[in-house]
Amino acid sequence: MSLKLDNFLLVDSNKEFSRDYAEYLKKHSHNKESQLIAAGDNTRHLLKMMFDNLIKDYCYCDFANEISVSELSTYLNEHHKVSGVLIPHVDYELASKEQQFIFNSLHPVRYLLKQSQDGTFTYKKITDKANINHLSCSGALPAVGENIEASLCKLDT
Repeated sequence: MSLKLDNFLLVDSNKEFSRDYAEYLKKHSHNKESQLIAAGDNTRHLLKMMFDNLIKDYCYCDFANEISVSELSTYLNEHHKVSGVLIPHVDYELASKEQQFIFNSLHPVRYLLKQSQDGTFTYKKITDKANINHLSCSGALPAVGENIEASLCKLDT
């Protein structure tokens, strides 16, 4: 399956897997500038990937911590228009129900990312229900918040 991966968020839970994937993308994009955004708890690794031009931006996130994911969502909604999320298939398949809830809250468009033995990567669309909430980086909630704020301002005048 071929995807247009501009402004996709990569959940970085395994630095070797993430680097292999970013290098694979760079190799197959004819050295086009990366449009991949990565988030994880190893900022040193993510910064190195950014300096190697493998990702366009990164953000710290502890995906096991709802507050950290909420901060990630706020950052992404303010600075990027995220088109979807790539989650390593092992992380999603082995995740607890609570962790899967967090993954399913990140964005309505979510794909599992799997590396084959030959080094290629495949995508599988996640069909579990998406949760649109304060953890979502799809931009839907900030617009609602602005509408509420505008309504409250009208009430004050």
